[in-house]
Amino acid sequence: MANTATEPDAKAPAGDALDRQLLLGRPHQRHGGLWLTAAIVLFAIFLVGYSLVTNPRFEWNVVFGWFTSERLFTGLLRTLGLTAISMAVGIVVGVLLALARLAPNAIVAGTAAFLVWLFRGVPVFVQLLFWGFIAAIYPRIAVGVPFGPEFFSVDANVLITPFMAAILGLGLNEGAYMSEIVRAGLLSVNRGQTEAATALGMRRFAILSRIVLPQAMKIIIPPTGNQTISMLKTTSLVSVLAFPELLYSAQLVYSANFKTIPLLIAASMWYLLVTSVLSLGQFFIERHFNRGGIISGRSPRRPRKPKAANARTTPEEAQP
Repeated sequence: MANTATEPDAKAPAGDALDRQLLLGRPHQRHGGLWLTAAIVLFAIFLVGYSLVTNPRFEWNVVFGWFTSERLFTGLLRTLGLTAISMAVGIVVGVLLALARLAPNAIVAGTAAFLVWLFRGVPVFVQLLFWGFIAAIYPRIAVGVPFGPEFFSVDANVLITPFMAAILGLGLNEGAYMSEIVRAGLLSVNRGQTEAATALGMRRFAILSRIVLPQAMKIIIPPTGNQTISMLKTTSLVSVLAFPELLYSAQLVYSANFKTIPLLIAASMWYLLVTSVLSLGQFFIERHFNRGGIISGRSPRRPRKPKAANARTTPEEAQP
């Protein structure tokens, strides 16, 4: 008995059968380059890992021995304190400079722009040296009436300690960068909202705190997190002022035992650990201020389709 279902195919020309076979078949994909690239990358990772494990000059026993030592941990605490205080100073100075630059007074706006230009233009390392050797310019710092009587004065070396010089150098330099971040966030808010709030009788502080700042925070928070992580690493420059933060504490140790590489690796591990924690905190802060919006890097979830009560139920039967 002849198969009637295959009769049209049997009668079709040979060219049509060949085209249909080409259309139904899966296109040929070349994965040779991808596999070769992956193999090269994996081999490079293996070589690096093998070197890290087998090279005795890394001295991992010394690294982990000093990683949890009291001297490095004390230096880490000083680094964290220096980062927190410098960022607080930088944020306050940055907000003030940003508001001054947006002020209608041309002299105030010009002075703020000059300070931003000055602190951003001079390298932070040079600024730290200036504050550290401020006594060479002003041996004594006095308070009194200009060109008049002097109430009291103090030695500059006593007032500007290495810690104070580090705070001034890092905080003022950070303030210049934060002012541009805050100014960009404030300008991102539609001016019409400010005008509408003014028409409703709201005061300038209420408009700034209740309407402008909550919307500007979405622009301000991500770069502020980056600046905080950058500040953590920039504190290593304070070693030039002989302030015993994390890197300088490691330098003091390896200058005595000559274990330079293991001590630098131990300090780097602490920097990487703290940076990871700060990055995680930045993620949660960004998610908090992005509530109701789309989280960067993730697409909004699609609503789930309701499951049928009986998997055997056909779509026609499920309809009322």
